[in-house]
Amino acid sequence: MAFQSSVNPAQLTVPGSSNFGADRRALYLKLFSGEMFKGFQHNTIARDLIMKRTLKNGKSLQFIFTGRTSSEFHTPGNSILGDSNGAPPVAEKTITCDDLLISSAFVYELDEVLSHYDLRSEISRKIGYALAEKYDRLAFRAITRGARAASPVSATNYVEPGGTQIRVGATANDSDAYVASNLVAAFYDAAAALDEKGVSGEGRVAVLNPRQYYELIQGVGGSGSGAYLINRDEQGTALQSGNGIIEIAGIRIYKSMNIPFLGKYGTAYGGTTGVTSPTNTGDFVGPALENASGATTGVNNDYGTAAEVGAKSCGLIFQKEAAGMVEAIGPQVQVTSGDVSVIYQGDVMLGRMACGADYLNPAASVELYVGASAPSAF
Repeated sequence: MAFQSSVNPAQLTVPGSSNFGADRRALYLKLFSGEMFKGFQHNTIARDLIMKRTLKNGKSLQFIFTGRTSSEFHTPGNSILGDSNGAPPVAEKTITCDDLLISSAFVYELDEVLSHYDLRSEISRKIGYALAEKYDRLAFRAITRGARAASPVSATNYVEPGGTQIRVGATANDSDAYVASNLVAAFYDAAAALDEKGVSGEGRVAVLNPRQYYELIQGVGGSGSGAYLINRDEQGTALQSGNGIIEIAGIRIYKSMNIPFLGKYGTAYGGTTGVTSPTNTGDFVGPALENASGATTGVNNDYGTAAEVGAKSCGLIFQKEAAGMVEAIGPQVQVTSGDVSVIYQGDVMLGRMACGADYLNPAASVELYVGASAPSAF
């Protein structure tokens, strides 16, 4: 005799259904969406540190620059009809949206059934990480380019200030980039340069390699370089988080593995760097700068090639106006369902965004470098 269930199917609790709807998975997608956004937001720092604009109904966004004008004493009887040179001069900067940036994974339904952990949640976080990493790398390369550029406003007698490059240390060794006293001196030099170029003191930040950051905070409670740090009352995890807790010369300091650093991203080991590899770092730590020139498929802005960015850059100091990011599609989630899921017995989980970055006001960008000569403009 066959076993008969005493439970009416209509009485079964369906936690994935929305208001008892027919789709038993309707609410599951929100878990994935939230996890993806969490992974993106927790791992990108550039999004809140530069100018961000939403792009609609177009392929690029125009930013207008106005230069300075002059003043003069009025001669009695003369009419006042404006500056004879037509000042202030005006120039533009256009940022184009790159092609669609995606990160995806296919989740086989049987694997989910057999898995003892939340497979989708884990994958969604990694998708968010991947998008955030690329976002920051493009933004920081744009700032690096701006630090080496002249101002778009370059009319005769009205030339606006351009970017700044500051040497860290006095030797030819890459290890100068890790010396706290060298970094402190460079920060004060950068702050003075930004002041001299008329850059607002509000929103000034720096992004360093993690080892540089930790070199600085080791002296926070004592003497030496620590004597120059502001907010020295911060201790413990707050101080060590790298989320802009400490300041030097009014510049809040962040750490990131996504800045161009000695020809790689994040960390460079061996040679004259003075840093010993901790071993077993994996292939995602300190990768060489990829070729991201305008000729690269999907790239419509100039982020420079690995050769152009060079092997001597070792930190960025900038103000919010240094670079801009246009977003045609912000971080979004797409997941297959219905007939597609039935055919393939699984779902494609996709995180996507469409954005593009470039420098805006070069005067607001400072590149730190080591070696005898500053890296060339590109």
